[in-house]
Amino acid sequence: MTRTLSLACLLSFFLILPAFSQEKGAIPQQRQSPSKPGQSTTPSAAPDEENPPEEDESVAPEKYTLDPLESDRNIKVGNFYWHKGKYRPALQRYERATRYNPNSAEAFFKVGEAEEKLNNKDAAKLAFQKVVQIAPDTKLAQDAKKKLSKN
Repeated sequence: MTRTLSLACLLSFFLILPAFSQEKGAIPQQRQSPSKPGQSTTPSAAPDEENPPEEDESVAPEKYTLDPLESDRNIKVGNFYWHKGKYRPALQRYERATRYNPNSAEAFFKVGEAEEKLNNKDAAKLAFQKVVQIAPDTKLAQDAKKKLSKN
């Protein structure tokens, strides 16, 4: 009984499938929106080359908007790596902090310190100069001037 029922279901499936695929295989008529005089009703052949529709969002470059809280968070995460002795990840976090808040003297000072640890003297010098430029009358600027005078 079970075999005959299974065979009947299988047979009916194969009989219905061709009829169903013929309906799906038919080319649907395109809907045309009412066109204005002088407009072409054919779709454009080439997609926008500057912004292709298939672009993967995870591959797109990160956009940085002014976000002091995110900057502070990145500084804290950088400090975590710094205390572990992992200076390259710390530097990456400090650099992200400068992108989220380009007026953060603390972030630039931390970048300078991390660059010093990684023996990038020129990059450290630029970061300390930026600290002095951003906040000339602060303790960070005084510390940055001391580090600049050492080099």
